[in-house]
Amino acid sequence: MSIYILLALLNGVCIGASRAINGRLAQQDGAFAASWWNHLVGFLLLSALLPMLSSSAGSGLADAPVGAYLGGVLGALFVAVNSHVLTRLGMMKTTLLVIAGQMLTGILLDRLAGIERPALAQLLGAALILAGLWLARRPAAQPATARAAAR
Repeated sequence: MSIYILLALLNGVCIGASRAINGRLAQQDGAFAASWWNHLVGFLLLSALLPMLSSSAGSGLADAPVGAYLGGVLGALFVAVNSHVLTRLGMMKTTLLVIAGQMLTGILLDRLAGIERPALAQLLGAALILAGLWLARRPAAQPATARAAAR
């Protein structure tokens, strides 16, 4: 179990780094260019790694349901929108809003699928993230020496 926790944490680090890189690229070339490069490099990397890691690389692509390709479309849209928003809101606010949106969508999808989970705990978690976002928007308190120097 601990290896999966470490992998999830590593995934979070990779997502944060990817967002920062895509945000910089979006500032230079635009959000859609950032999404294009993100997915092109990812495609090339996975195309090289998949045959080495799996004996069934590429099998079943023609048999995949149309909905299976929706993930790629949503992923490209996510990177483009995230890159666009990141340059305007900053890393922390964008990340908190994305996580809150993921939590609320997960709660909704669980409910629609009929999966009974303690919704109160899930909603409380989303509320804590939104509270963190609200606290982050407030200006930082200045030390007394800085306030005195400002007068």
